[in-house]
Amino acid sequence: MNNSVRNTARLLAAGLRALLVLTVVCGVIYPLVVTGVAQAAFNGQANGSEISSQGKVVGSSLIGQRYDKGTDKKGNPIPDLRYFQPRPSAGLGSNRTNGVNTQYNLQISGASNLGATNTDLVKAVKDRKQWVATTYGVPESQVPADAVTSSGSGLDPDISPQYALLQVDRVAKENHLPAGKVEQLVQDRVQGRQLGFMGEPRVNVLELNIALRGLAQGQR
Repeated sequence: MNNSVRNTARLLAAGLRALLVLTVVCGVIYPLVVTGVAQAAFNGQANGSEISSQGKVVGSSLIGQRYDKGTDKKGNPIPDLRYFQPRPSAGLGSNRTNGVNTQYNLQISGASNLGATNTDLVKAVKDRKQWVATTYGVPESQVPADAVTSSGSGLDPDISPQYALLQVDRVAKENHLPAGKVEQLVQDRVQGRQLGFMGEPRVNVLELNIALRGLAQGQR
């Protein structure tokens, strides 16, 4: 009986020692080492890839956001055409503009999961294409796919160079800027494929709009 108690006590002590060691190693030392390496070698990425403007953090290079000037009577956001607009955000919410959800709500990130033949999706794409063509004064045949469809997360921070260039004339007019200078802002910020073969060329909308605001302020 005494041996049984002693054996049990030894096992419990060994288990507690193992728990303590693993807690210190895995719960304290490892997180501190990983955090330290991340902060030292990848400081920007470790802190959310933040983008600052005029001394203030205005967003992340990894997360899209809206550029609106208020809402209409139905509560739908009204795009501020002084700024380059992002691609639609499918999300999982209910506030819709031009047939698609565009709220860029981080709490409801996700795709619409609608099939290519879904009538709601087809109508949303058609409505969005008509809005883009009318707003920017181009034929519907020239509206790129990312102007009317969302990404898988619904939070894509980038648009294609084609969609950015399509918006140049309207953005330049709204800001009373030469279209050539606005176009150059776009061209200067086109990012190529990752490692030369992955993904597609893209333009970060937030970075582009920050540069646009700087140009507009410099013209005043």
